[in-house]
Amino acid sequence: MGESPPPPPSPAKVYYDGCPGCAVERRKESHEGLPYKELFFVGITTFASALPITSLFPFLYFMIRDLHVAQREEDIGFYAGFLGASYMIGRGFASVFWGMVADRIGRKPVIAFSVFSVLTPLKFVDLNIKLWVSTAWGMGVIIGPAIGGYLAQPVKQYPHLFHEKSIFERFPYLLPCLCISFLAALVFISCAWLPETLHKHKGHERAVETAEGSTTQENAELPKKSLFKNWPLMSSIITYSVFSLHDTAYSEIFSLWTVSNRKYGGLSFSSKDVGQVLTVAGASLLVYQLLVYRWVDKILGPIHSTRVASALSIPIIATYPFMTHISGLRLGVALYSAAMIKSILAITRVTGTSLLQNNAVPQEQRGAANGIATTTMSLFKAVAPACAGVIFSWAQKRQHAAFFPGDQMVFLLLNLTEVIGLVLTFKPFLAVPQQYN
Repeated sequence: MGESPPPPPSPAKVYYDGCPGCAVERRKESHEGLPYKELFFVGITTFASALPITSLFPFLYFMIRDLHVAQREEDIGFYAGFLGASYMIGRGFASVFWGMVADRIGRKPVIAFSVFSVLTPLKFVDLNIKLWVSTAWGMGVIIGPAIGGYLAQPVKQYPHLFHEKSIFERFPYLLPCLCISFLAALVFISCAWLPETLHKHKGHERAVETAEGSTTQENAELPKKSLFKNWPLMSSIITYSVFSLHDTAYSEIFSLWTVSNRKYGGLSFSSKDVGQVLTVAGASLLVYQLLVYRWVDKILGPIHSTRVASALSIPIIATYPFMTHISGLRLGVALYSAAMIKSILAITRVTGTSLLQNNAVPQEQRGAANGIATTTMSLFKAVAPACAGVIFSWAQKRQHAAFFPGDQMVFLLLNLTEVIGLVLTFKPFLAVPQQYN
């Protein structure tokens, strides 16, 4: 038998002058290695998006208490849950719109507006979910709780620095908000150096020169498939959203549980204590994401790593309600260890399902796909803190029940959502992109 003919050469790309997307691709082909400058500017915008919500958890319980909204201490979790849900409801309604806008006018102006919104009551819209951007979110997970935990109630925590008649006595949670706004202002200025990746050819389709010398339209080669009919995308979005529901409920419950009174099954922590735990957990997440995850992904791949992380999360969560019976060094070792491991397992799941989503669509549809993903995820995340707050408040009133008393019921229900997410990572539900088959 004769040798098979060599494969045809790859088509040579044609770049248009004045197109920012073409300029980015030209730079990518002419430079080797990671684009550190671009990663840095995209990373700090993602970092800014993480601060508003992550800084809230350490002092949410105390803020609800100080506002005298709840009639009883056991009802604080009920109101805290709905406050946490409001953030995700707003993001859910806006995400698809901003994803479509990003695909039409460009990523850069949408990101700049989103960062600017952190300076106002508006919130940031997540449009970037790749590996290194997840690392930047991890930095926000570290610094956000630290800002909320260490800067809330400054007159009470630092009486030698803040006078009791200052504005921070009247508004005890103003200082962390001002700090986040200042950081967001710096990030907003840095948006001027963000690269634009959207192709703008002024009425011309993006062309590709073939080996025979003819020119074809790249957009005409593969007709765009409806995103809602793309089951690898939709199944990964649903799985990702279930895990997001679990993680958001966990964050809400963890903060409420640690600061609630021990007589209700909590740990009686201060906002500084819980902020410190979340900061250490976030720091371990960042180290893992930078140094370890690439090897996990290389060995296991996004699907198997997601399954393993989900399965290992279940026994970790089951240990939490029993920590209320220990104290001192033993409590510190147990709690910090569990929180760090749980954070690492959570980011493994999030990154794995995010990679599946990104690889299920072509580049020109990723803005809209991420908009759909963020909307779906945000709706799940909106339900999560509200339900978590209601269940937490209910559980604190049943401390002597025969079946999973008190917070044992809360963590049992958390584990049930984890099991559901784990089941969804298997066939026939999860349809993976072709490159993973």
